[in-house]
Amino acid sequence: MSQQATTAKRDGFSSRFGLIAAAAGSAVGLGNIWKFPYIVGENGGSAFILVYLISILAVGIPVLLAEFIIGRRGQANAVRSFKKIAPNTKWSAIGWMGIISAFMILGFYTVIAGYTIHYFILTVTNSFAGMSAAQITDTFNNFSSSSTPIIYTVIFIILSLAILFGGIKDGIEKYTKILMPGLVGIIALLVIRAITLPGAGEGIQFLLKPDFSELSMKAVLDALGHSFFSLSVGMGTMLTYGSYISKKENLTSVTFSIAAADTMIALLAGLAIFPAVFAFGIDPTAGPGLVFITLPNVFLQMPGGVIFGALFFLLLFIAALTSVVSIFEVIIAYVTEELKVNRRKAMGLTTLAVIVISTFCALSQISDSALVFNGHTLFDWMDLLSANVLLPIGGLLIMIFLGFIMKKSDIEDELQQGSKSIKNTMAYITVTKFVAPVAIAIVFLTGIQALFS
Repeated sequence: MSQQATTAKRDGFSSRFGLIAAAAGSAVGLGNIWKFPYIVGENGGSAFILVYLISILAVGIPVLLAEFIIGRRGQANAVRSFKKIAPNTKWSAIGWMGIISAFMILGFYTVIAGYTIHYFILTVTNSFAGMSAAQITDTFNNFSSSSTPIIYTVIFIILSLAILFGGIKDGIEKYTKILMPGLVGIIALLVIRAITLPGAGEGIQFLLKPDFSELSMKAVLDALGHSFFSLSVGMGTMLTYGSYISKKENLTSVTFSIAAADTMIALLAGLAIFPAVFAFGIDPTAGPGLVFITLPNVFLQMPGGVIFGALFFLLLFIAALTSVVSIFEVIIAYVTEELKVNRRKAMGLTTLAVIVISTFCALSQISDSALVFNGHTLFDWMDLLSANVLLPIGGLLIMIFLGFIMKKSDIEDELQQGSKSIKNTMAYITVTKFVAPVAIAIVFLTGIQALFS
């Protein structure tokens, strides 16, 4: 009775489309549009993509489904869900790790998200006109190493709060149902423009024709790692969203839909970028500077470049926005339910904390900043520790919890909801126990090695 009362009081997604839009929006972030294209470029193109797709099936989807199962079963925030499923145990530490990860990720992610606003303005005002490639590089370096990004970071956070204010149904779901179709529409326009450029064929071939001679062990590990991080798992976001999913929804179907949407947009991002990069003779292995240094140079040379450049940075902004609101929700749900405060106060407390962290992250990028430790800025450390330590450990523990601690009957019950069949439950539990944990452990060990190398 008490559990039903608690469930009734909680907000939730009102439609399947709204759920998929919100969860796909969480998964589709800067990692898909900024990071995915450049790691594809660094690792030889479509051969890497094939390994990535296999990794999504073997690792990404099982972890995403596990978070949904735990979240919907617990019907609470990332910490309390574990307490309800496994009372009087220490497994709630996984939820705490998710909350700590959320703070750390918001610290640096909102800074990068603020860059998208700045670059949208620069592109719309045609500020890159007449610049050389070196000048475009200097523009980025001067901006990122100043205190100016703090202003754009705060603006971005305020815009995120406008969505979060309405809660799940009237906030996150309402706006992502508009933003996600808009994102797909923009990326479709960019793809059409890119593939119709003279000389774009080489870029299309780079993405679609596998060259396995370029596939190294590093490429395989990068594909495995990105498949884990691209679906926004390991930080409690999907677990929290899972707690808002109706029992009428089939979690397996929803999970595959979200993974398909996330992967499709990542591939479309590559198709929007590489034909243009090859068309203008630019190195596809440009690395992290691809978006903020290389692409402005591409748009500068492209007919209609101001329009398409503005659309691209608007695309980045939307992707960042839909991801950030989901990460914020992890913390807000915890503060609301555990500290027993209303949503408005929880948002205020969370926002103040995130602004402080992100301000220090931005300041650490300034030349000769005191916020540099062991050769890495605070910004870098937030990224490195969350991506290489907390997220993979969180994902690993989630899989262990589901495979060895959670009752099989509870797992079957959640998988059965919204479906007349529970086929392949044992196959999923096998993957949960043995396949995904090994893959995640490899991601973790590789990340740790990179962290201290």
